[in-house]
Amino acid sequence: MKNSTPKYFLFFGFAAVLVACSTKKDAFVNRKFHALNTKYNILYNGEVAMDQGVVDLRNQYKDNFWEVLPVERMQVTEEKALPGDTKNPNFDRAETKAIKAIQKHSMNIDGVERNPQMDEAHLMLGQARYYEQRFVPALEAFNYVLYKYPQSDKINLVKIWREKTNMRLENDELAVNNLRKLLKEIKFKDQVYADANATLAQAFINLKEIDSAIAKLRLATEFTKLDEEKSRYRFITAQLYEDRGQKDSAFIEYQRVIDMNRKAARQYVIQAHARQARQFNPKTGDTVAFLKKYKDLMEDRENRPFMDVLHHQMALYYEKVNRPKQAKLSYNASLKAKPQDQYLVASNYRNLAELHFNEAKYVVAGKYFDSTLTVLNPRTREFRLITKKRENLQDVIKFEGIAQRNDSILNLTGMSLADREAFFQKHIERLKKEEAALKLMAEKLAQEKAAAEANANQGKDALGADKLGGGKKNVITPVASSNEVSNFYFYNPNTVEIGKVEFGKKWGKRTYGENWRWSSTVSKGANPDKEDENANAEKEEEVKTVNPMHTTEFYLKQLPTNAKVLDSLAKERNFAYYQLGVIYKEKFKEYTRSASKFEQLLKNKPEERLVLPSLYNLYKVYQIIDPTKAAAIKSRILNEYPDTRYAQIVGGNTSAAAIATTPEATYDALYRAYDSGKYREVLPQTEQAIEQFTGEELVPKYELLKAQLLGKLKGLSEYKKALNYVALTYPNSEEGKKTELFIQKKIPYLESLSFNSEPVTSWNIVYPVAFPTTAATQKLVDKLKKFIQERTIETMTLSEDIYMLDKNFVVLHGIKNLDNAKGIAQVLKEFKDYKIAEPYAIISNENYKVVQVMKNFEDYVSGDWLNKPIVPVQRTLEIEKEIPKVVPKGKNSGTVTKEELFGEDPAAPAGDTPKGTQGSKPTPTGNPSNSVPATKSNAAEDAPMNALPPAPGFNPNKK
Repeated sequence: MKNSTPKYFLFFGFAAVLVACSTKKDAFVNRKFHALNTKYNILYNGEVAMDQGVVDLRNQYKDNFWEVLPVERMQVTEEKALPGDTKNPNFDRAETKAIKAIQKHSMNIDGVERNPQMDEAHLMLGQARYYEQRFVPALEAFNYVLYKYPQSDKINLVKIWREKTNMRLENDELAVNNLRKLLKEIKFKDQVYADANATLAQAFINLKEIDSAIAKLRLATEFTKLDEEKSRYRFITAQLYEDRGQKDSAFIEYQRVIDMNRKAARQYVIQAHARQARQFNPKTGDTVAFLKKYKDLMEDRENRPFMDVLHHQMALYYEKVNRPKQAKLSYNASLKAKPQDQYLVASNYRNLAELHFNEAKYVVAGKYFDSTLTVLNPRTREFRLITKKRENLQDVIKFEGIAQRNDSILNLTGMSLADREAFFQKHIERLKKEEAALKLMAEKLAQEKAAAEANANQGKDALGADKLGGGKKNVITPVASSNEVSNFYFYNPNTVEIGKVEFGKKWGKRTYGENWRWSSTVSKGANPDKEDENANAEKEEEVKTVNPMHTTEFYLKQLPTNAKVLDSLAKERNFAYYQLGVIYKEKFKEYTRSASKFEQLLKNKPEERLVLPSLYNLYKVYQIIDPTKAAAIKSRILNEYPDTRYAQIVGGNTSAAAIATTPEATYDALYRAYDSGKYREVLPQTEQAIEQFTGEELVPKYELLKAQLLGKLKGLSEYKKALNYVALTYPNSEEGKKTELFIQKKIPYLESLSFNSEPVTSWNIVYPVAFPTTAATQKLVDKLKKFIQERTIETMTLSEDIYMLDKNFVVLHGIKNLDNAKGIAQVLKEFKDYKIAEPYAIISNENYKVVQVMKNFEDYVSGDWLNKPIVPVQRTLEIEKEIPKVVPKGKNSGTVTKEELFGEDPAAPAGDTPKGTQGSKPTPTGNPSNSVPATKSNAAEDAPMNALPPAPGFNPNKK
């Protein structure tokens, strides 16, 4: 019997388990079995995974202290996960466990859940989905608990999680209403009460109801039992006070975070110190106490992970007390700490750029701005502002470089010879000191390198491998240079010169070749018995060897002495000063710096064209920063230049005559003359206007108009040069940018044009004539008109086209084939009614366009292209059919119309006609009176001289 007892116990125990496994029986044993199995087996493992997932989530999350912190430390990303992908395997495991608990142990009998652990299983399911950022399924799980288990002891917690999910779905107002109801239902002010208030505070922050958010955060801080949450809630409260401008309240809240000391997370304590430092005013505060406090913070070992923040705040303090050198050192120290906060890195670079900009070190400032842009978020407004400032800085760098260089040269040339020599001697002494320091550093590095190699070899000999002390402890490593310049030997001319001298000391003069070390290579036929004599001679020669950079003659001979060169340098410097004054005034709003540039320019006694614009700009600047000086400048303009448009402007004259002299009105008049074909007359007027309106914003437009005129009168090569001038001189203006694109995209197409490269559509007879028009030219035109009127077989047109400044073409257009063209030319030459003796050329319409673009009529005639075969060329470069924008400016705002862009372009689509020619054939010349109207010919065929497309933005929008 004793041996059978265990068997019976096992049998009955197994039977009891089988009975309890059923989820369909509402018995005590079944309920307890499934509840215990759910809680201590499946849900326990799920909770372990969930807790680990939350820890991982918080460790990965990086708070952005530059903005108000969220109540919950969770980063929501916009990345859409593919089916089967999980962001954190722990949450996936927790979700799996929750689903398993529900599937295996749910006891839904007669619509009632008999397993008391199912509410927690659904809660875990919703939490896992929430952390996986699957908010809609999470909301479904929470709502199921609220619907199915209204009497659950977790009901309040589930409601909080539901509202957190609603907020993630941007249903903040719904969350506020539900949480307010929940707070009325909660009886005990415990952790759940604190969580509800914290969640409600986040909803108020989202809705910008700051007062309500602060009140709820205070309640959450009071009732939460977690010190980490207390420190976070207090920090957020301080941020909200700071955003509202309540600095005193913010300072107190930050101090409460600091007073928590080790109970608070260290990052909150350090950031609280930093926020207080931003509020510190060195003029009224105790600077000694402030510096001592930050010194203690930086010496505290616990703060080592936060040295980037501390150094940044010290740099801001040094900026406030006007100590830029120390500020730069602190910013660099912050960068060397390798901060993880990308905006802190960007702030360091940006502030360093500003410091160097204020010191007029524009090249360095530009580099720091470039570094700022590499780490700044491109979607922010600050990124766009810095990008614009960096673009504007390009002109500052250019003109400041010109001004400083030319000023230096002109100042030196203005010194006496003795003063120049003294100046260069000081430079030489400073250079020698730098070379001596470099030499000592090189020797030290060489010694340390030799010692390191010796230690390494010693370790190998002792152990047979390079493993002595881990290969590190006993090896003396070279000291790294702190210079920003590269340490590569040949990149530094000073070290190269030192090396040459040292080589001469050791080896003397050696000829290049094999075995150069042998003493016999010192000179040909050297006698070994005279080696000592050679060595002595080498030493004497060494004494005579002098670095040319150590002589004043080396520098004096580089100074220009030619009067024309000096005058050119002065003009270039003066123009640079003018441009800098305008840039600082218009683009940077640096009025004090702008005024100093204009004042310096006037002291330099510039050419007359810069004096009046400088005075006017100085007057506008002083109106802002010094009205007394503005009145003095105004009086000077009115007294010394009473008849100028600047005098009319400062004097308040708004008459029609005054308005007519503005750059806009002048430009409109010039463009109308250009549009009517008066190219020769408009070119000198445009050049005069450019001289007159120097410094005005409209000057790039004038330059583009000039480029177009040069293209019409001198050809593609001059056109390209003029466009390049605009692109390089005004690179940051809208015209400059558009012109650069125009050069890249459209000039290659024009340059690819060549003779006999396109199928012929019609033929022309061209008579070159001189300009101005003579009686002989008029007689020729009359004869050709008579011929056209008497010729009824085919329709032809006559035009007098501008070719160059001193030449025109009288052209007979619209001949269908080459044989007809040759016959007509013979008739005009030999028939008694015409007897035209002037030389002529027969040319296809396509080749005539090439002649007008390239201005190579002589090449066409001498190359006998009429009798050469036509070989069509397939061009991949085409003029894009785009309508470039024009920078809005007074009457000139708007866009270039399609008619203006393609009316003069042979590649224009059929049916597009120039402005003013709708419904009739456009006159193909610059002088309409010398043309016979056409009736059926193509407009582009009759306007080949206009083959150059307009440059972008050169014409106004005419109303």
